[in-house]
Amino acid sequence: MENDGIRCLKKLFHTSIVVLLYLQCFNPSLSSGFYNVSFGFGAIGHRVVTRCIESEREALLSFKQGLIDDYNLLSSWGREEHKQDCCKWLGIHCSNRTNHVTQLHLGWNHMNEVYSLQQKGQQEYPGYYFQGKMMSPKLIELQHLKYLDLSSINLTGTQLPDFIGSFSNLRHLDLWYAAFGGRIPTQIGNLTHLQYLDLRSNHFANFENLNSWLPHLSSLTYLDLSDNNLSNVHDWMEAVNKLPKLTNLSLYSCSLPSPLIHSSTLFNINSSKSLAHVDLSANQLTSSSIFLWLSKYNASLGHLDLNYNNFANVENLNSWLPHLSALTYLDLSSNNLSNVPDWMEAVNKLPKLTNLSLSYCSLPSPLIHSSTLFNINSSKSLAHVDLSDNQLTSSSIFLWLSKYNASLVRLDLNYNNFANVENLNSWLPHLSALTYLDLSGNNLSIVPDWMEAVNKHPKLTNLSLSNCGLPSPLIHSSTLFNINSSKSLAHVDLSYNQLTSSIFLWLSKYNSSLVHLDLSYNQLTGLFPDVIGNMSSLAYLDLSSNQFEGVISESHFSGLSRLRSLSLSSTSLTLNFHSKWVPPFQLDYIILRYCKMGPHFPNWLQTQKSYRTLDISNAGISDILPSWFWERLSHAPEIGYVDLSNNQIRGTIPNSQINFVCFSRQLNLSWNQLEGQVPPFLLKASSSLFLSHNKFSGLFSFLLPVNASHLRLLDLSSNHLHGELPDCWTHFKNLLILDLSDNLFSGRIPATMGSLSSIQTLNLNTNGLVGELPSSLKNCTSLIVFDVGENKLSGLIPEWLGVGLPNLTILILRSNHFYGSIPSQLCNMGSIQILDFSMNNISGSIPKCLNNLTNLALRGSSSLTITHLFKATSTDIAISIFDYEDEASLIWNGIMSKYRSTLGLVKSIHLSSNRLTGEIPSEVTDLVGLVSLNLSRNNLTGQITPKIGKLQSLDLLDLSNNQIHGTIPTSLIGISGLGKLDLSNNNLSGKIPIGPQLQPYDATVFAGNPLLCGIPLEHMCSPKETTLEEQPVVDNQDEDDDGFITPGFYMSLGLGFVVGFWGVCGSLIFNRSWRYMYFKLLNGLNDWLYVKVALFRQRRMLDE
Repeated sequence: MENDGIRCLKKLFHTSIVVLLYLQCFNPSLSSGFYNVSFGFGAIGHRVVTRCIESEREALLSFKQGLIDDYNLLSSWGREEHKQDCCKWLGIHCSNRTNHVTQLHLGWNHMNEVYSLQQKGQQEYPGYYFQGKMMSPKLIELQHLKYLDLSSINLTGTQLPDFIGSFSNLRHLDLWYAAFGGRIPTQIGNLTHLQYLDLRSNHFANFENLNSWLPHLSSLTYLDLSDNNLSNVHDWMEAVNKLPKLTNLSLYSCSLPSPLIHSSTLFNINSSKSLAHVDLSANQLTSSSIFLWLSKYNASLGHLDLNYNNFANVENLNSWLPHLSALTYLDLSSNNLSNVPDWMEAVNKLPKLTNLSLSYCSLPSPLIHSSTLFNINSSKSLAHVDLSDNQLTSSSIFLWLSKYNASLVRLDLNYNNFANVENLNSWLPHLSALTYLDLSGNNLSIVPDWMEAVNKHPKLTNLSLSNCGLPSPLIHSSTLFNINSSKSLAHVDLSYNQLTSSIFLWLSKYNSSLVHLDLSYNQLTGLFPDVIGNMSSLAYLDLSSNQFEGVISESHFSGLSRLRSLSLSSTSLTLNFHSKWVPPFQLDYIILRYCKMGPHFPNWLQTQKSYRTLDISNAGISDILPSWFWERLSHAPEIGYVDLSNNQIRGTIPNSQINFVCFSRQLNLSWNQLEGQVPPFLLKASSSLFLSHNKFSGLFSFLLPVNASHLRLLDLSSNHLHGELPDCWTHFKNLLILDLSDNLFSGRIPATMGSLSSIQTLNLNTNGLVGELPSSLKNCTSLIVFDVGENKLSGLIPEWLGVGLPNLTILILRSNHFYGSIPSQLCNMGSIQILDFSMNNISGSIPKCLNNLTNLALRGSSSLTITHLFKATSTDIAISIFDYEDEASLIWNGIMSKYRSTLGLVKSIHLSSNRLTGEIPSEVTDLVGLVSLNLSRNNLTGQITPKIGKLQSLDLLDLSNNQIHGTIPTSLIGISGLGKLDLSNNNLSGKIPIGPQLQPYDATVFAGNPLLCGIPLEHMCSPKETTLEEQPVVDNQDEDDDGFITPGFYMSLGLGFVVGFWGVCGSLIFNRSWRYMYFKLLNGLNDWLYVKVALFRQRRMLDE
């Protein structure tokens, strides 16, 4: 029977061939797919069907060969017998009729799904799944391709190939975040059937040829060119207008220029009125012609995003906005609407509007009359309103919002300044449909019934009242459970308030619904609340920066199986868990700094397999790092940062062959007791390594890896590292911060350090380095901080320091053996803020061109710190920005101190303890931003310039131990903030100027100047010496013989006399009632004196 069945199938097969051959005679295309099917028979007679076309399979394999597949996602692609059918490969779709490849899905979204399945639901994803250097030209074989998604494949600046225009059947092309560079080939205009085009976030050199290819895409309905540079494309609007079927347009963050298109052509170029979705946000557009262009689409435009622009005539809002009658979504955030008092009236004229965002607009309080609020617009559709960060004060906002009591779902009013917010209970409960409410940053300190108002919202799920000055609620506990029958509240943020632990009684209502709870920075005291353990749905818990005390045990977390984020930092809690405890949760974020967890390393962390943030710094741990810690870290798919700093972790870190799936963005082991060699595997563990303030002694093998391009920051300061610096810095091309200060390094600075082309901070302070500065360092053109102080370096100060380093802000060569003069090229350092050449053998004069140091000529500073912002990795799709605050060691008042939190305020020139000669150039007084000027212990001569008083920002002035002569300028007494002055051991003469800034100093400030006299010295001035006192200097005016009696003085004296005389006497002359009262007062005073004198004389007579 089985053989009969096989014979029947064979006959059917042959019959099918005859039929197909017959059909081909009439229409060859009908059977073209037949020849693309291969048949075979298995051992038991079953056919194995391979649908894939061989040429297309080879094209795909060639494309795969050009990709780096770190996660082995394309394992199904291959030439093995069981992989022959490319139609079954991941990301490939074939036509069921022709078997040609029609779709290629290797983009971000699809790969996320596959990766998530591999990781069994893991939600943290790598920056890129694939990397490559080119698109294989063999892809041109895929001529039937309709759908191509290569989004987020890192092609590292590869130019989009010309053959992209050969895919004539292409309908969908997605190249988002694919890192393409160069030009866009005009051949892309050949894709006349293309409907969807996404070129977001690439590195194309320019789009100047936009009008030569974009208008040819006549079938295009969706276009996204966001996050590309279109600053030179002035005809972008004209190009867009030539796309008759376009419905979705996104040009976010493109540096768009204001369009040059004439208004007369706006209505003629394109007959279509189909544009429905427009995003032109983050472009700093200024031209109002945009509004005229948008008015073309008044019947179709439903979504409009113009946030973060700078329109010149936006005050005419009411002249164009109401015409967009189909609008449902409007975002004008971060535009200046301060001159638009009728903004509310314009919004009210949009009957279909559901989403409105006007945050950061400097909105004025509306002028609209309350009587019109309910008549202008018959619609009640507004559902999402964001008016945050506007400093609104008028309570008419609440009256307007009450129109939408049945539709308003989301309301964000954070960081305003409403005058009558204390009437919260009079308007908030009427918004019965509200599910999201944010009033953060408003003053609710006089709203004791805020909790009662919140309780009247049965549908509320999200509540944010952060930084509101909330008082502890007055509502009675008995009413907490009766006001609101709903138990829907899921997200609660009450951080930065004045709440006490009584808040937990109210929160206990929501044990089953709370998912997110933030009570950080309040006044919560006592033991850890037991009610937390009953919140079974809780995923996020932040109780940091409160005053809890006592012990937390396993029982507190037994019911929190869904917890994903735990922050208890900056409390006095002690975490006491059994060494074999297995928590019921898997945490993504573990932030427990300043909690007492030691002395042993917390073993329960071994059970946490997916965390991306771990902070157990300052936790009292005095143990060795267990081996499982590194093993666990190596298997984490993505880690934000790991901080174990400020503990007493000891021992060595043994080298291991650990391969990290994904390196962390920050790994901080600083301020511990780790010792021995720095193991090489740590270099693979993180892009930012903080290993300072330990006892590491060896470094050589650590820096040997062939490729360390991911490393952005390396801090090994304050260790016991010794020997010569390794000459292997060519591997660290993306390094931004390198701190090797306070170690025992010797030998020369290696020339390969000049290959650190991206370096911004290079700190080699306090070592034993010798020799000259290598000239290769001039290639480090991004340097901001360069500190080689406290070494044994020698040679001339290089001229290139002032030529090729335009961003140099801190230059410290202190305490070395540099010699020669200060090169005049250093005057080109316009960004310099701290210049320290002290304690060297520098000779010659101080350059007069120092007034070219423009940063020192500016008063004040824009920042307290000198901070570097950088992406953790060059391929970080999440754009995680980290900051690093520079630190510098400076001598201030004779004491070496480290500055970090106020480093940005320090503006200093320190040239002390050298062999400088000549006069102090008067040009130095143009540096009015100087906070510290130290020229002590040199051989300077001449006089102190009379213009020294211009340096009003000075806190420290030290000119001691020189050969300066002449008098002390009286302008010195005008520097009100001068905290430290030293003029000792010079040849100054004459009287010390009298003023509140100089007299408080003791005599040591002026000691060693035999010809000086006056307070505070014991040597008082003779009349002859007094005449030597210099008079104050007034810029741009002739000096008067007397520093006080000036023409202005006489004018003021005359004006004061006139005002004083007529102010009193005039009032008495012209005001009869004042005159009567005045003389009545005099008469009363006269009678009182008479009585007093008479009584006194009477007593004297009685005594006698």
